[in-house]
Amino acid sequence: MSDTFPPGFLWGTATAAYQIEGAARENGRTPSIWDTFSHTPGKVERGDTGDIAVDHFHRRAEDVRMMADLGVNAYRFSVSWPRVQPTGRGPAIQRGLDFYRGLVDDLLAHGIEPVLTLYHWDLPQELEAAGGWPERETAYRFAEYARTVAEALGDRVTRWTTLNEPWCSAFLGYGSGVHAPGRTDPVAALRAAHHLNLGHGLAAQTLRSVLPARGQVSVSLNPAAVRARTRSPEDLDARRRIDALANRVFTGPMLTGAYPEDLLADTARLTDWAFVRAGDEAVSRQPLDSLGINYYQPAVVSAATGQDAGRRSRQDGHGASEHSPWPGAESVAFHQPPGELTEMGWSVDPSGLYDLLLRYTREAPGLPLMITENGAAYPDKPDADGAVHDPDRIRYLHGHLSAVQRAIADGADVRGYFLWSLMDNFEWSYGYGKRFGAVHVDYETQRRTPKSSARWYARLAGTGVLPEVPIG
Repeated sequence: MSDTFPPGFLWGTATAAYQIEGAARENGRTPSIWDTFSHTPGKVERGDTGDIAVDHFHRRAEDVRMMADLGVNAYRFSVSWPRVQPTGRGPAIQRGLDFYRGLVDDLLAHGIEPVLTLYHWDLPQELEAAGGWPERETAYRFAEYARTVAEALGDRVTRWTTLNEPWCSAFLGYGSGVHAPGRTDPVAALRAAHHLNLGHGLAAQTLRSVLPARGQVSVSLNPAAVRARTRSPEDLDARRRIDALANRVFTGPMLTGAYPEDLLADTARLTDWAFVRAGDEAVSRQPLDSLGINYYQPAVVSAATGQDAGRRSRQDGHGASEHSPWPGAESVAFHQPPGELTEMGWSVDPSGLYDLLLRYTREAPGLPLMITENGAAYPDKPDADGAVHDPDRIRYLHGHLSAVQRAIADGADVRGYFLWSLMDNFEWSYGYGKRFGAVHVDYETQRRTPKSSARWYARLAGTGVLPEVPIG
């Protein structure tokens, strides 16, 4: 197996608007569901909010120069829907679009390809007040928003992503309530999943109609590498149930144009899925130029027995809640995978990434793959001399990138890798307590300090050859 990645491989970093931008009330921006959620007592650790975040809105030029210094050739960012279209409908605020026009121009001037995500969870609060993603109308509003952004930036941005991790939007936002908007209704979660699928399809159609011929359309999913705890029929059925809810609820419509029959049967006591109208699944299935895969850890499941029966396990890695993000799967228990853990309590297991890359190589032959998020949180602190050493993250990245190389050698058409994340930032309901960045941020001064992993990653981006892990 070669230690060199293919020519033309994209080496990037990734962020999301609400996690880094700040400027929450500037230039006409209105609240998103994450503004409302983070300002609700008890929803985010320590009461942290994204009001300032890491002030990327005002430090854009500095941050782009920092990316250039790291040697990356691509940057995956998201557009803040309420910064561009405050009510989620109607004309855009040009001052909001101007920020992204400037960001794209800065990136291109430094030889960095912009990779734009339209939706990374920041639904305008006004649309949530009207029902949010459980309502069909939101899918149509999303397509209109996609048109607005594409008309403004389509002449300079080639790579477009409709949604980031719709599973989290639907099932953590409307099922368990650990993410914005914090609702806990299993039927609303299933309705949201469908309307996210529909919104993806409508937005993809819109992008195709607006973008130049070179425009590329993708979606970023967070598929679960689901493993049965044992080979018993009961545990294998638990794996099937979670695979349907974690993966096939999106890949079914998006890649094959149909929801899986077992998913509909598993959830029939909750809903008859009458919100799926004739033709919806065909709309969701749009041609893609690549499939984005976000990966952090595998899931280990079994049939629930004894005290696990009738309640959600705390070991699914998606935050504590009395409400489950797995509608219709009350008979399933989650288990902590063995081995090393990150500060998030997530298992370090690169084999799950390898398995997913080979799975979608089989299931969607001919569709290129991108790792659009992969990374880890560790308790990084500056040394006495101000340097930030993070050997655990380097080992993590080396292991996962080695898994990518194995997948490529075994036939996976992987075109790029985006490290999550560029810099420490607001980590959703964990606030500022978890650091995923290759660049350390002092939240009091906003000083950026590249960690040792950033220098390691820069060597990789510059040569395409996987560096060794430093000793010590």
